Amino acid sequence: MTLRERLEKQGNWLFKWRSYLPLLIFPVLLIALENSDYLKQNMGEFVDDIYETFCLAVSFSGLIIRCLVIGYIPEGTSGRNTKNQKAETLNTTGIYSIVRHPLYLGNFIIFLGIILFPQVWWFILIAILAFWLYYERIIFAEEEFLLKKFGHMYLEWAKKTPAFFPNIKNWQQPNLPFSFKNVLKREYSAFFGIIASLTFLEVAGDLFVEGKLDFDLPWEILFAIGLMTYLTLRTLKKKTELLNVVGR
Repeated sequence: MTLRERLEKQGNWLFKWRSYLPLLIFPVLLIALENSDYLKQNMGEFVDDIYETFCLAVSFSGLIIRCLVIGYIPEGTSGRNTKNQKAETLNTTGIYSIVRHPLYLGNFIIFLGIILFPQVWWFILIAILAFWLYYERIIFAEEEFLLKKFGHMYLEWAKKTPAFFPNIKNWQQPNLPFSFKNVLKREYSAFFGIIASLTFLEVAGDLFVEGKLDFDLPWEILFAIGLMTYLTLRTLKKKTELLNVVGR
């Protein structure tokens, strides 16, 4: 097996299990939490609250990128399928005109907000390195699939479109109008995932550092809003057709 074939095989395997493998970093996170809350201990609760709000804003920035992708895409592309790569058409307009892997870029920014939250520098470095090694292979496998399926069309698009760092100058208007329903249908779990992850880190950080459970009211309210939103949209998706959009 050539190195190219091995990387593609690894990437396809990681693509299949991409929703679960990031949990492997959890034991490292537990160690990092023992050294968390640096700002709270050294600069006070007000500075710590500002930093936590910043982390939340970073993660939601990543979610916004994902929403800009999902709101414009047609059916059969940029899905959450895990069995194999899938693309009925090659997306080259909208956000895909400025970066080839906008969903992975959005995922990284979401992830960045979460790993910044504990305020442990070595954990941030380990997590970023793990993300890069993980997604590098997934991206390689995805690009091999697209090259085989779309050939010259893919090569021409890839030549002018960066893989991960957007080039705003390349922007082209999307072919389809923005669908807010499609965003609600497909991104409610990511929305709640951000809130649940940061709420967990807030509570776990206090528990590991101060040895007590401390539920801050703003985080309680945010978690309750996130949970209600998640349950409402999940019910609408599973039990009704209110969020269905033809061709999306």
